Amino acid sequence: MTERGPMRAALARRLAVDRRALAAFRIALALVVLADLARRVPDARAFYTDGGVLPRSLLAALYPGYATASLHALSGALPFQLGLFALAAVAALALLVGYRTRLAAVVSLVLLVSLQLRNPLVLNSGDVLLRRLLFWGCLLPLGSRWAVDSGTRDSEPTDSVVGLATAGLLAQVVAVYATNAAVKLRADVWLRGDAVRYAFQLDHFTVGLGNAVAGWTPALRLAAWGWLALLVLSPLLVGLSGRARAALVGAFAAVHAGMLATMQLGVFPLVSLVALVPLLPGRVWDRVEARTAIPWRLPRRPRTPLTARVPPLERGARGLAACCLAALLVVNAVGLGLVGAPAGTPDQVTERSWDMFAPSPPLSTWWLVAPATLSSGERVDAITGEPFDASRPPEVAAVHGSAGWRKFFADAKWEPRLRESLARFLCARWNRSHDTGMRTVELWHVTERTDLDGPETVERDRLGSYRCGQT
Repeated sequence: MTERGPMRAALARRLAVDRRALAAFRIALALVVLADLARRVPDARAFYTDGGVLPRSLLAALYPGYATASLHALSGALPFQLGLFALAAVAALALLVGYRTRLAAVVSLVLLVSLQLRNPLVLNSGDVLLRRLLFWGCLLPLGSRWAVDSGTRDSEPTDSVVGLATAGLLAQVVAVYATNAAVKLRADVWLRGDAVRYAFQLDHFTVGLGNAVAGWTPALRLAAWGWLALLVLSPLLVGLSGRARAALVGAFAAVHAGMLATMQLGVFPLVSLVALVPLLPGRVWDRVEARTAIPWRLPRRPRTPLTARVPPLERGARGLAACCLAALLVVNAVGLGLVGAPAGTPDQVTERSWDMFAPSPPLSTWWLVAPATLSSGERVDAITGEPFDASRPPEVAAVHGSAGWRKFFADAKWEPRLRESLARFLCARWNRSHDTGMRTVELWHVTERTDLDGPETVERDRLGSYRCGQT
């Protein structure tokens, strides 16, 4: 055997994904899609209708082309949006149980991208990663195990899958960590071990246990160095195998679980946990099957995949996977500045999607204040609906309500049209549910600059004053 043969075999083993890992990935992915839909339903009117903060006319003005590319932009009515939410939930449930799996994955991806295009102002890197994981899932046999579509184990020739699609999925996971590591290494704050201390001083992010551990200086310094070391070692998620890989995956999973318990980051921690599932080796799934009484193999005749019945589709899928894998590598190289972007490349392509708290965390906590005057002369906070109080809120993250609202408020600071739309929405929301009408609303951006060794300074920036009915 030539030297090239063993090297290719070793590479194939590291790029292979256990079919049971793909099944668990499918189930976890579907659950996150359902959770994402559930968290957006309460804000469906605010974020996705013409009566909300981003009507379709403003979407078209700020993001030309998005309105024509999004199914959710076909109507500005709330019932239409809720109908699409229900359709997305049905597709996610089909993906969950593995019924017509590839079709369910494609429909879920189309509806997710459509929803994200309808309001890009409420997204973070977790939303970006979610749609990319769904894309790679569309190219993989997610329904070959633990699914309505699957049959007995003997119906598949091998227990693992390897190819361009598995390489793309694993490369996507490693790219998130490796590019984040490359950016963080450029900042002294991470090398000094102060970055996590700064992050836990950001009251507009910290929730739950995050408020309790914010003062644990030695532990947070160790956490910064430990997380940076894990990020640097992230290529070993593919380079290692067996128990060593499982241990490294477990370390990353523990960090993301910690993020979930301490910070308000939307779906990012959950999506990151899902992304790690395909990296778990076969011995993990052997133990899962051995220690549970769940009938993992369903007694059904497996469906013949559409790509097997239509060979050109299989070739097309391989070509698409190859192109997207190449694009993934190039885009991340451009984002890191390793190669130059071609002239005319849109900013959305060259920007980094994985630079959370990199090269350094923000150095200030901020929140939006919206004092409003009612027709009775009473002053209320138009965001919370409570009597207006100019003092610092005890929980800034609670004022924002969600990661989506925090992201929108941050964007509104820089765009006057968003501020006008926000003021109009706040007036309409209050007047729709109260007898005493709202006459005017002001918007203020308050910044509390972090000083780890001294008092924090507060600055207030008046963004504008708006008269209800005339914004």
